Amino acid sequence: MPKKFHLGWFTNFSVDAWNEPFAAGGRPWNGEFYIDMIKAMERACFDYIMLEDTLMISEAYGHSSEMYLRRGIMAPKGDPAPLAALLAHNTTKIGVVITLSTLGYPPFLLARLCATLDNIAGGRFGWNIVTSGENQAAQNFGLDELPPRQARYDMADEYVALVKQLWGSWKPGAVVLDRDSDTYADHTKVAPINFEGKYFKSRGPLNCVPPVQGYPTLVQAGGSPRGRQFAAETADSIIASATSIETMKAYRDDVRARAVAAGRDPDEIKVLFVASPTMAETEEEAHRLFKEFATSESHIEATLASISSITDIDFSQFDLDKPLPPLTTNGEMGSLVAFAQWETGKTLRQCCEDWAQYGLIGLVGTPEQVADRMADAMEQVGGDGFLMCTVRPISRRFINEVCEGLVPALQRRGLVRTQYTKPTLREMLREF
Repeated sequence: MPKKFHLGWFTNFSVDAWNEPFAAGGRPWNGEFYIDMIKAMERACFDYIMLEDTLMISEAYGHSSEMYLRRGIMAPKGDPAPLAALLAHNTTKIGVVITLSTLGYPPFLLARLCATLDNIAGGRFGWNIVTSGENQAAQNFGLDELPPRQARYDMADEYVALVKQLWGSWKPGAVVLDRDSDTYADHTKVAPINFEGKYFKSRGPLNCVPPVQGYPTLVQAGGSPRGRQFAAETADSIIASATSIETMKAYRDDVRARAVAAGRDPDEIKVLFVASPTMAETEEEAHRLFKEFATSESHIEATLASISSITDIDFSQFDLDKPLPPLTTNGEMGSLVAFAQWETGKTLRQCCEDWAQYGLIGLVGTPEQVADRMADAMEQVGGDGFLMCTVRPISRRFINEVCEGLVPALQRRGLVRTQYTKPTLREMLREF
């Protein structure tokens, strides 16, 4: 039997493909579009949906917000936390993961919010840990600019340690519900933590019951060496971008080795690679659709604006038909490395065209062909799965192509689950 792998979906609470057919008309803010989406995902037995988030309207591209607001790129965005509660209420099996920044939440509030959402979801909630990578986000929280990446991860280490102690401030058996003695909770099992670190301080305990899972499933995307270390020490699932099967394997091998060195079982960490397939009824039609989209000026423009936003580098300054010069950033270094492809000598235009499918492993063709390519990649990499995504705004057509076309092809090959057998998200991820 082939080795099964996991499936997630990377999206955000943002503008859908409002100006295209099979969309939601540009007003997905009541959540109904996402309820339809997650129900389709649950029928297909996905592990989780992951809602990305940022905390600003960017002006990185051309030093203006015009491109972002005119085209609906990275903005506007709704708060993912209320949407998570709505999605959890409308499903029973699939995991719901949201992005919450250590920049934007005091640790106590984040711990309480996550505990509440994990209870609403019945143990199916996850927190995607980010430190934020944009100076404009920092300026929305009273800072002039972000701390350096190393400091942000040092702060995140302490932040996670604090919120885990808050989640543990209610000991097992604290909620007794003893009707005879009229006792709801045993006060001897709920205690302050009196945490005092270099960056954070909190008395505790939480004033809500603990998460169903003990602590929420933790997700992280670490691209830089320091980010990989943080992910290997902390995450249950890692979001990864890679430019080839070779770089996918190298990334997974690296974080697993770091996990072992940190005393963790690497099999408890699932590395899911972002992938954006283009599918049609024939291979020729799929390649035509991909080429048409990937070479379009609108895609190239949107890609440059998006990459500018997450790296704080203005890509409007570079010649489209020349390779990028060496660059560094205090923002998302992993995304910059995956996008720039310095080692290939590709022009900026070619990098934008490649970005149209994220994973760059040839996921273009019929659902059967894409399924075979995914199977081959996982066999060579060793696991653990994929995060479906699309670089264009999300549409009902793409959701249907994946959930009703690609996933059944994977299921027929015995590569992904056909039913849910575990009650919590963490147990689901560790099932295989």
